[in-house]
Amino acid sequence: MGRRFDAIKRPVNLHGKSEMSPSSEPLPAASTAVPPAKPENLLVSVVCNIVLPALILGKLSTPARLGPAGALVAALLFPLGYGTYDFIRRRKANFIAVISFAGVLLTGSLGLLKLDGFWFAVKDAAISSLIGVAVVASLRSREPLVKTMFCNDTVMDLPRVEAALKERGAEAGFAGLLRQCTLIVAAAFFVSAALGYFLARYLLRSPAGTPEFNAELAKMHWFSWPIIVVPCMVLMMLALWRLIRGLKALTGLTTDEIFKSEPEKK
Repeated sequence: MGRRFDAIKRPVNLHGKSEMSPSSEPLPAASTAVPPAKPENLLVSVVCNIVLPALILGKLSTPARLGPAGALVAALLFPLGYGTYDFIRRRKANFIAVISFAGVLLTGSLGLLKLDGFWFAVKDAAISSLIGVAVVASLRSREPLVKTMFCNDTVMDLPRVEAALKERGAEAGFAGLLRQCTLIVAAAFFVSAALGYFLARYLLRSPAGTPEFNAELAKMHWFSWPIIVVPCMVLMMLALWRLIRGLKALTGLTTDEIFKSEPEKK
């Protein structure tokens, strides 16, 4: 008498005497941790976005093969397909990725409309400039784009960094450091806009919709790496170097303490 069973079939004494009571240990909760996004495969990205489109435009644009329009569409399928696949796989997109995706669509549209090289140059300059403006505008948001790019918990020990900044009263200094790095990153995109415009104007001289024009477009893809990407990467690395150097001065932490270390394997 005075006994019942709870929902998990444990005997309970209603009068609080000698019977077993429900375990005081809570049942293990289901994990709600979101797994970190998988890193992008840089080699696959380069092959799908640069190498294959350039090869298709350069080798398959003749009337005996795919023709100018067919080769252009086939070349654009690879960056479009890779962008879609990468988003589904990593479930991660940002403003820059969306703008770049739109740039691919614009390239295909301009090519199929047979517009001349001037509009390709304008398109490249406009997209990079728009990203640069967005980077600067993000300073007015709660999470500036540079902070999202470089100061994330996948690579940095953010709790330690934030605690050190608070202890030293260096939050204002950190905000100023982010502004400096943001301007450097924005400058990288503005440089990209200028270089892309002049490269397109220099290379794209044949009438649009011809095999010669597609061959020039392929050459522009190849030359974009040493002429556009490398200078921009140098500026990006400069921004990262400035951020790390500034964090070390503001927090008193070493580089190893700022960045997360790999857990030791047992």
